[in-house]
Amino acid sequence: MTDVERLYRDALGEVAPMRSPALLEAARARRRPAVAARPWIAPYAGRIAAMDALLAQADDWTQVIVEGWTLHELIAHLAAKDGLVARAVGAPVLGPPVERDDALERTASLQEFELARSPQETRRAWRDQADALCAHLADVDPETVADAMGTPIPVRDHLLGRMLETWIHTDDAATFNGVRLPHPVPEHIHPTADFCARLIPWTMLLSGLDRSDRAVRITLTGPGGGDWHVPLDAAHPAVPYRGEASDAAITADVVEFCFLLGGRGTPAFHAEGDPGLVEEVIAAAPALSGP
Repeated sequence: MTDVERLYRDALGEVAPMRSPALLEAARARRRPAVAARPWIAPYAGRIAAMDALLAQADDWTQVIVEGWTLHELIAHLAAKDGLVARAVGAPVLGPPVERDDALERTASLQEFELARSPQETRRAWRDQADALCAHLADVDPETVADAMGTPIPVRDHLLGRMLETWIHTDDAATFNGVRLPHPVPEHIHPTADFCARLIPWTMLLSGLDRSDRAVRITLTGPGGGDWHVPLDAAHPAVPYRGEASDAAITADVVEFCFLLGGRGTPAFHAEGDPGLVEEVIAAAPALSGP
């Protein structure tokens, strides 16, 4: 188990054997505790803790991680999108004033602002923004609709979107540095997988594929997985599978499926039914991924 993995487990309050108490104390001194969160906030808060654990050990913030961005720019990007969700729900927004509710514009603005500061200042600002969002949402009904980045959806789903992106970018940074981090706990993976299943009709439409008269069954295996009936009509959201008829069935690993939605490769999968529909669903799934 690496030092970063131990720190990650400690950040989430999980039990992990530590061969060096001095190392644990040093690690704790370099990051703040995870903010206590309501269950529906916990998946996002857990990913914030995981990224913060990774950043506690980062010594080169100039390495290019993804999208041509350095680690410094990547953290500013995450803070930018967290801030736009915060703005939509009435939580404090840190950094320079938001000119427009646009992810790319806010990212560019915050990257310019943060690159004039030290990496540790950026790390603190990103974490402060995430903590402010979590604290504010503790008193918000998760079904409250909020319009952030042109997407009016329940705040619960906005936060699952932030969880997924933070999870993926934490993995980007960890993989680049040869660090292995554990997956989220199953109770954090499952709602994220449910969110991804519910996104499938929208990824199809965004890809120019109207298959609103069709339906697929998606079975995701592994801790946190599940089984969903997914009508490809966006007006009828995915629901837990209860024996409904479908035109195709797809079985895949739950983590790999979530990463498919995040634009990180195609999972190994087993398919039954209409092969053309399966191909379309898999090809369209990453349509909402991006900076």
